[in-house]
Amino acid sequence: MDMTDLKIKATRIRMDVLRMIHRAKAGHTGGSLSNTDILTALYYRVMRINPANPKWPDRDRFIASKGHAVESLWCILADLGFFPKEELDTFCQFGTRLIGHPNNKVPGIEMNTGALGHGLSIAVGMALAAKRDGKGYRVFCLMGDGEQAEGSVWEAAMAGAHYGLDNLVGIIDRNGLQISGSTEDVMAIEPLDTKWKAFGWHVVAVDGHDMDALVKVLESAPEVPGKPTLVLARTVKARGVSFAENIPGWHHHVPNDEELQRALAELAAYEAQLKREGGRAEA
Repeated sequence: MDMTDLKIKATRIRMDVLRMIHRAKAGHTGGSLSNTDILTALYYRVMRINPANPKWPDRDRFIASKGHAVESLWCILADLGFFPKEELDTFCQFGTRLIGHPNNKVPGIEMNTGALGHGLSIAVGMALAAKRDGKGYRVFCLMGDGEQAEGSVWEAAMAGAHYGLDNLVGIIDRNGLQISGSTEDVMAIEPLDTKWKAFGWHVVAVDGHDMDALVKVLESAPEVPGKPTLVLARTVKARGVSFAENIPGWHHHVPNDEELQRALAELAAYEAQLKREGGRAEA
């Protein structure tokens, strides 16, 4: 996909996320919308994956450490054909596979996650296994910024640098908010870039909604041989819905009927703009 197609895809995924959460009357809206561009860049452009063979040994691995924001990941996996898109209608319903956190009973999910602070440790193990097995796959791990208060994150960071895991890419969805407010008010974590550098990682800061920049950064890792990469992605909570952006209450707010229609109208207008700018025919 080129950049225009990726941006259109991310916009459509956001619409799917909102519809799914509205239908289920449950979900983490804000963080799923903030990480949508990151996941779109990874799954549609950067990672080596095969929906027809989810356990392909040479696939790149993705760990959603911020597992509560799984909605965008479910929508992307369904869109790519890892499971039928109709299954999104069962999200958070009794007996579904599509629960509110990643579930490795679903094709495309490597590990169950949700207890914050565990994902990077899993990713370190996978990256170390690749090195020792002589495999060329990369491991990507998406973390939340509130998650940076977890001590296990920093234990894993030390291990990643110690073992020289340049096949490991950590990504922080730095939207600045968590369930109870600003990350800096709850538990100050800045300066994140300096801290990760001190732990031996190569750090790259990027606008987490700039698709061109995201693709460039994620495709180029590793930039420094022998060092894991940390992508510090500056994002906006509930990105794409103007009346929800940067509002802590939208962490897991479920849009009502009127909010859903307003949000979908905004996103549809943005998609139309992208098509005009990219010379795409209206579909």
